[in-house]
Amino acid sequence: MRKIIKTNNGKIEYSLKKSSRARKIRITVNCDASVVLTLPIRSSEIFAEKFLLEKSTWVLKKINYFKKYKVVSVKRRTRSDYLKNKELARKLIVNKINKVNSFYGFKFNKVSIRNQKTRWGSCSINRNLNFNYKLIYLPEELSEYIVAHEICHLKEFNHSREFWKLVSEGVPSYKEIRKELKRIII
Repeated sequence: MRKIIKTNNGKIEYSLKKSSRARKIRITVNCDASVVLTLPIRSSEIFAEKFLLEKSTWVLKKINYFKKYKVVSVKRRTRSDYLKNKELARKLIVNKINKVNSFYGFKFNKVSIRNQKTRWGSCSINRNLNFNYKLIYLPEELSEYIVAHEICHLKEFNHSREFWKLVSEGVPSYKEIRKELKRIII
């Protein structure tokens, strides 16, 4: 349900969503500058609107940020999209791992392809590499950086200076790539 609330600094158009899984009120400002107010089933809409008014300065700042900068979104995909593209993603990511790891030469165990909401990749303490299938929607330079980043965690399981030095050996332009990646919403 779309609603509009007037604040001292302007107006905020938002969608109201009730969720049985929500434990507290949550405000989400998406990269298209849309606002979603999620609240627990038993919360009152009046209380939720009061909360939104209290946070209106932050919300308007985020809306303006997304309107000012061109932020790219890898659209939320359906489960069927994940199932349809999982093996394609595995094939492409394994090829990238082989290419990047030919430089580093680290040993790893398993490669998993997942449908994650907040991560592009991860490396477990057991030397397993995990990647978001949505890497197939990224430009090659960005996806290769993500693969290199996770491979470097096989040697440095942190984000220390040594880790970033290791990343820079394989991806000299990693700082610029990281900036570009931060502008992409999963």
